Amino acid sequence: MDYFIIVVTTAAGLYFHWWLFRRIRQWSDRDLALSFAEGDEPKRQYMLEQLARARHEGISRRELPAWLEQAATQYRPGSA
Repeated sequence: MDYFIIVVTTAAGLYFHWWLFRRIRQWSDRDLALSFAEGDEPKRQYMLEQLARARHEGISRRELPAWLEQAATQYRPGSA
């Protein structure tokens, strides 16, 4: 029974750390995308859409800042 408790708590701890790591990465990616919006609400929505598009296209995290910066330069007011 002792080993069962150790295995369960270890597995739960590892899962929690993995989940927290993933959430922090999502939050930092979202903050990066929103930093290009410069407080403009339509551009903010546009950048969140571009972030979703980048995830769908499989853009790597290393390429994401440059990709989002390029998407931000292509933004035209009223195009969101």
